[in-house]
Amino acid sequence: MRYKRLAVSALGALAAATILSACGEAGSSGTEAPASAAAGAGCAGVPGTSLVVLTDDKALQNTDNVLPAINKAAAKPELVAALDKVSEALDTPKLIALNKAVDVDRKTPKVAADEFAAGAGLTTGIAKGPGGDIKIGAANFSENQTLAELYSIALTAAGYKVTVQQIGNRELYEPALEKGEIQVVPEYAATLADFLNGKVNGKDAAPVSSPDLTATTTALAGLGDKVGLAFGKPSAAQDQNAFAVTKEFAEKYELTTLSDLAAKCSGAATSLGGPPECPQRPKCQAGLVTTYGFQAGQFVSLDAGGAQTKNALKTGTVSVGLVFSSDGELATN
Repeated sequence: MRYKRLAVSALGALAAATILSACGEAGSSGTEAPASAAAGAGCAGVPGTSLVVLTDDKALQNTDNVLPAINKAAAKPELVAALDKVSEALDTPKLIALNKAVDVDRKTPKVAADEFAAGAGLTTGIAKGPGGDIKIGAANFSENQTLAELYSIALTAAGYKVTVQQIGNRELYEPALEKGEIQVVPEYAATLADFLNGKVNGKDAAPVSSPDLTATTTALAGLGDKVGLAFGKPSAAQDQNAFAVTKEFAEKYELTTLSDLAAKCSGAATSLGGPPECPQRPKCQAGLVTTYGFQAGQFVSLDAGGAQTKNALKTGTVSVGLVFSSDGELATN
């Protein structure tokens, strides 16, 4: 489950307090790394200018596919169909390219969305709905704002009068969506399913998301019924935890998958970089240990897929680091 989606406010507070150090030993954040059984030599970091994501071949991560979350009262067939056109047009490489346009090329989310919509023929064939005012909420990071602009383009073509409002984190916009203060939000299937599960069934409820998209969206639909939300079609675009190395590292050690990493690079020289809580998180270091048997010789406390982690990878300070699968910098490889 992606860190930014689950606890964006908490991570923002950590950053504001400068708790995330540029480099730290295992356990320096107050968490303890899993006990290391790394007996091999390992693979030291290799400096490089571009990053590649290692394939999650054993499905450690859950299905955080982008999909529209809709206030049930507003979920008219024409509105849902227009939003589904956006889902049909997106996959992860296209989402990476959109993020590159904003985060690397410095275009505004609206300009990036307009260019994508024109190139993809997004509005072709969209049927007119009953019209009326629709407010789209956006979380406080650029990818979500770009997705909100794509939803706006599709709904405007369907005859609605649309405004886009940046609201903040999920704890703020989800209640507004339930109340109908906003009608649509771009969301992420697995993270939202577990968020609603905690809200409906208690914070200690067992997670309902999984690596199986059908299972995740089925659980999400059931939870949505209980809080007055409906959902459009999930896109093929995913934004979730991923593990990256430099292109030069992957070539030197002949790696393409996380299984390759575990088999060839478990050992003392291998360092894993990620956010302070990574050692104990089931979708971060703890999951690499249990799912892949990967043993790093050292954990380096950095940030959640941000500049610290990417710089540490490119300078060879760490061997492998937690990134996000739709990061715009991955488009430059």
